[in-house]
Order: sequence, then C-alpha cells, then structure tokens
Amino acid sequence: MAKINPAALRQHYRQRRRSLTEQEQQQASCRVRQRCEELPQYQRAQRIALYLANDGELDPTPLIQACWEQGKEVFLPVLHPFCAGYLLFVAYRPDSTMAANRFGIAEPPIHCHTLCPLNQLDLIFAPLVAFDHNGNRMGMGGGFYDRTLKPIHRDHLSTQVLGLAHDCQRADLLPVQPWDIPLHGIVTPGGIFTP
Repeated sequence: MAKINPAALRQHYRQRRRSLTEQEQQQASCRVRQRCEELPQYQRAQRIALYLANDGELDPTPLIQACWEQGKEVFLPVLHPFCAGYLLFVAYRPDSTMAANRFGIAEPPIHCHTLCPLNQLDLIFAPLVAFDHNGNRMGMGGGFYDRTLKPIHRDHLSTQVLGLAHDCQRADLLPVQPWDIPLHGIVTPGGIFTP
C-alpha cells in the first residue's frame, strides 16, 4: 500500500473547498446552521467556541448569529501571545473590536475577563481541511488545535469538539499521528457524522 503524503492530501482538500462557488458556500453555511441547531450538544451548550472562516473553510457566521440570537456566549480562537503554537478562546460579541493576526485572520482583543478556559467551554466547533468516518481531523498543519485541545482527552473534560466541513472534505481514511485529537463528530451540509 502506498504511503499517503499528508502535504499532498492537505493541498487536495484545500483546493476542493476553495473551488466551491460563493452561492454554494452560503447555502452550505445556512444548512450547517440548521443541522447544528438540532444537535442536543448545541441546545444544551451555553459557551460555544467557533471560528472565522479562512481559505474556503465552511463559514460559521450564520451559526454565530444563531448563538447570539439565542443568548449563548461565543468565543473565538486567538493565537496565544506567549505560548507559541497554542490558542486561547476569547469572547466574541457583535461589537468586538477585531484585529488581524499574523495569518491575516481577525481576532478579538485578549483581556483577562474575556478569556474562557477550555474546561468551561461546552462545545467547540473546529475548522478542518479533511475528515474521515473515524472522526479524524486534518487541519492546516500547524497543530494549533491538537496542542490546545489535548487536555480534553487527557483530563477527561466534558467539552465536546465537533468539526464543521463541506461534504467534499470527507476522505475515506486519513493518516493519523499520535498527537492528533479526534473529533466527537463532524457536521456537514449533507449530514452529521459520529465516529
């Protein structure tokens, strides 16, 4: 069996999601919002981490709006200022002042009172490049989510992690590394996948 090249695989799935039209992207975002709102994990959750779409990722903006409309607290991942390769989760509100990070992704400002520790988040919706039926997630390759979310499994936290993706990002089987953090499920416009 030929060895899978993660870099080539990542490029393939990034190209697939980037090839979607603006209309297809918008329809996918709205459909995923509907699917997420039906999830018991979402309905119970009060503190939810999401992300701002980049590079063709499924755009969770409609889901962020739903959270705000339903009185749920929204948090975004922010690059940790002193622990390289890690993320912090910071409160995001309609009036948050945003600034671009070194990857050009908008982030809310970090203040002590706006931080949410991992163990206090009920639900994290994570972006991904590709996923498989085992709940494996391929990210952009920097390992930010894997490092940051490691305590969920290590410390048996109740925080749920669900991936958001386009249907075209589903792979048959992804190569898995020991440090990869599996997802509790993946939500796409076409369905909900649980390992």
